[in-house]
Amino acid sequence: MDRAPNMPRRRRRIAMWSAATSLALSVAGLAATPASAADVNNVKNAGFESGLTNWTCTASSGTTVSSPVHSGASALKATPAGQDNAQCTQSVAVKPNSTYTLSAWVQGGYSYLGVTGTGTTDVSTWTPDSSSWKQLSTTFTTGASTTSVTVYTHGWYGQAAYYADDVSVYGPDGGGGGDPAPTVPSAPSGLSVSGTTSSSVSLSWSAVSGATGYNVYRNGTKVTAVTGTSATVTGLSASTSYSFQVTATNSAGESAKSATVTATTTSGSSGGGGGTLPKHAVTGYWQNFNNGATVQKLSDVPSAYDIIAVAFADATSTPGAVSFNLDSAGLGGYTVDQFKADIKAKQAAGKKVIVSIGGQNGTVSVSDSTSATNFANSVYSLMQTYGFDGVDIDLENGLNATYMTQALRALSAKAGSSLIITMAPQTIDMQSTSNSYFQTALNVKDILTVVNMQYYNSGSMLGCDGKVYSQGSVDFLTALACIQLEGGLSPSQVGLGLPASTSAAGSGYVSPSVVNNALDCLAKGTGCGSFKPSKTYPDLRGAMTWSTNWDAASGNAWSGSVGAHVHGMS
Repeated sequence: MDRAPNMPRRRRRIAMWSAATSLALSVAGLAATPASAADVNNVKNAGFESGLTNWTCTASSGTTVSSPVHSGASALKATPAGQDNAQCTQSVAVKPNSTYTLSAWVQGGYSYLGVTGTGTTDVSTWTPDSSSWKQLSTTFTTGASTTSVTVYTHGWYGQAAYYADDVSVYGPDGGGGGDPAPTVPSAPSGLSVSGTTSSSVSLSWSAVSGATGYNVYRNGTKVTAVTGTSATVTGLSASTSYSFQVTATNSAGESAKSATVTATTTSGSSGGGGGTLPKHAVTGYWQNFNNGATVQKLSDVPSAYDIIAVAFADATSTPGAVSFNLDSAGLGGYTVDQFKADIKAKQAAGKKVIVSIGGQNGTVSVSDSTSATNFANSVYSLMQTYGFDGVDIDLENGLNATYMTQALRALSAKAGSSLIITMAPQTIDMQSTSNSYFQTALNVKDILTVVNMQYYNSGSMLGCDGKVYSQGSVDFLTALACIQLEGGLSPSQVGLGLPASTSAAGSGYVSPSVVNNALDCLAKGTGCGSFKPSKTYPDLRGAMTWSTNWDAASGNAWSGSVGAHVHGMS
């Protein structure tokens, strides 16, 4: 969600433009494997286990951290600032006229990996921001007189910090000494079942020294690979028993399988949480800041809104934890006591008030078990302090499906069945069930209230029929909603997220009549454009808007029209 008016999302356009590039890089990485058993890793302190020894980072931008790490106990964290892109380098000894594979595991902000001084063609590769560890890889050939090259990592100006681990230059021994070759890890221990739903089983196990990843097996067949020590296996049948094993992996190979655990999924249900809500509901974001839209108290929000998402909670210095501070000064002296009283009044009128995490500028990261616990504890504390009914996940800079799932289940265990959980992914986040946001939604389907995808600031996207649709049309809304409806979400968990006015987003505004036509097309098969869904979804939840403040600035035209239409759906 945008904090500033008329500000297009630069990040979205970069991410879309680079999708094909990222795919090409990943394909290239598949071919970039060590060529022979004689090859060695010529990088020294490749996993940053000895701090920054052998590495030099510009402008004191680099440090080592204990979390997140890809393997071992440490990883590099480098933070761009001002005109510095946080470049860290190492001079690596190589042999002339030889071919090497350069690779590293990265996470966080935009990450680049490259090499200079090859004597032939210097090479590099990169990836947009990533919420989980991703391997970058490329190859280079040294010149006839080249005996050393400079390996580098760096981020990008104005972007978040990046993490790097397990850097390698595999090829003939350059004579400079490097890290010893890895050995096959031992089998994982401590495998246990941490949760079940009608369609998924969550697992956890103990970390294995030297492992860089883990494979999960269901009934003897590999079903997923992860870098952390937990995983959720989805797509299962209700009331069915399954057996699971895990192996540890690194570049040397795969371990033996762990001991077997069994789990039985729960009985089937359509999914959904959140206690009492109207069958068809309207969600609106309320701004805890003044960006040119109408400044409101919660009591000013029209009754057309059934769920009010308070934007936004902010990250703290504790990994995964969030806090909320009412901007009393920016809201004309609105006090915390008034705010709490208004929450109670909305709830007494049958409305739900939740706290939204993230937004366009949000930097909350839930990337391991500790940060998942911190997230759940801090959100629950905000619920206790202010009376919030739940949480909205609006993390627009990526999320880790494994640990966000863990965090939301921990929060659910604390808050109970009345907990409201909503999500507001960007369009690109819901293009495939393999995307982390989509995976998270499916992982928590039994406790998830609604996913209000943002059908704006996105440009053209694929619909469920494989055709490309441009934003701003009925077809764009219906063909993209179809992906979620066919991908496993219940119709009651799908809402259409649109800006309330042309000032509320950089692009993608459509008139309320277009929103209403899209709702009718999906729920009743009427009002469609060229795309017509294969069936109707009369239980479709409804619609969302950014924001109640921008709606008010336009005379509440959006909620007056769409709100009445949603509540009139049978």
